[in-house]
Amino acid sequence: MESRPSSSSLISALLVLIVLVHGGHCFYLPGVAPQDFEKGDPLMVKVNKLTSIKTQLPYTYYSLPYCRPDSVIDSAENLGEVLRGDRIETSPFVFKMREPQMCNIVCKITLDGKITKAFKEKIDDEYRVNMILDNLPLVVPIQRLDQQAPPLYQLGSHVGVKGQYTGMKDGKYFIHNHLSFTVKYHKDEQTDSARIVGFEVKPFSVKHEYEGEWSDKKTRLTSCDPHAKRTVTSSNNPQEVEEKQEIIFTYDVEFQESDVKWASRWDTYLLMSDDQIHWFSIVNSLMIVLFLSGMVAMIMLRTLYRDISRYNELETQEEAQEETGWKLVHGDVFRPPIHSDLLCVYTGTGVQCFGMIVVMMMFAVLGFLSPSNRGSLMTAMLFLWVFMGLFAGYASARLYKMFKGTEWRKIAVRTAFLFPGSVATLFFILNALIWGQKSS
Repeated sequence: MESRPSSSSLISALLVLIVLVHGGHCFYLPGVAPQDFEKGDPLMVKVNKLTSIKTQLPYTYYSLPYCRPDSVIDSAENLGEVLRGDRIETSPFVFKMREPQMCNIVCKITLDGKITKAFKEKIDDEYRVNMILDNLPLVVPIQRLDQQAPPLYQLGSHVGVKGQYTGMKDGKYFIHNHLSFTVKYHKDEQTDSARIVGFEVKPFSVKHEYEGEWSDKKTRLTSCDPHAKRTVTSSNNPQEVEEKQEIIFTYDVEFQESDVKWASRWDTYLLMSDDQIHWFSIVNSLMIVLFLSGMVAMIMLRTLYRDISRYNELETQEEAQEETGWKLVHGDVFRPPIHSDLLCVYTGTGVQCFGMIVVMMMFAVLGFLSPSNRGSLMTAMLFLWVFMGLFAGYASARLYKMFKGTEWRKIAVRTAFLFPGSVATLFFILNALIWGQKSS
């Protein structure tokens, strides 16, 4: 007699199925999880390294005497960020979500000879200040000649500019001491919360003036007064960088609602042009490589064509038996080279590099190496390089045994230490020189 499933077992199976369906969760693969902000929530702005397109030496933000918060706290950084020179720290800039601020005073400094020299050197080298808000880097919008076209974006704002007054020939140094921030957010239609989708700034150089005595942040400026709604919109009266000059640092904050969704907020950064890519040098190198490759190919083809023509013109059997041209190397095909051990080591290193590149590109295509995860590319390269050492040792030992070698263990050890050891030695030498320059 066949047994039928009871109604209680069917109900139990149905409940389990419902629990499994509602228990499924999705996750955002490329980057970090979104963060919702209510109106009035504090937004912590962090500062990163100073970078330049003229020199590759990064410096910490507080290597220049900028305004500091009560306590400077370093953010936890991964291995890739440390190798890239990132130094993410807290800043004195504190925003409140969807609450505009006008002409906030940060601090006042008086320049001496050492500070003046430091600022002038950074301005000469076109160093930029990098900041981060909700994991988004700071950008400067640059309007195109075509007003209808979308603006270009520059990563980071310059420390200052070098220029001259009208009718004067001597160059002057001007510092950007007023920052006009714009925070773009995407508001949820159902709730009052919002997500940050853009972080922009317009830097200005303003020689601030004030009445009476200086009383820190309570001082009322005449050049930028929130009570009189007098804002900074230009650098007509710039702040010079000269010894014994007083510099007052201020900032504005404006919030703009945007149609850009949180998942698409990185599109602006991915489509922006990178001025650190030297296209002329790249094209020049490619042209040289193509030209030299073509020259070598033409020489080889002419030599091979001449030898084949000579073989076809042989008249006697004795001439055919004589080895000339390419026939002279036919016996060297299966002969081990002179330095077969080095060839095996270099082959294993090539397998290691190729495997690292292939796996890293696969991870990048799948979205694991998102730009929102700073330093992930460098970290992935290092870990993949170490992991691919297994395949490098196998490839070098296998090739060495094909050459009838017996000390394959020694070849595997040389593969593990020759190229990485050379790179590590060069890295420590360059790192010592960079430490000497007090770079990050």
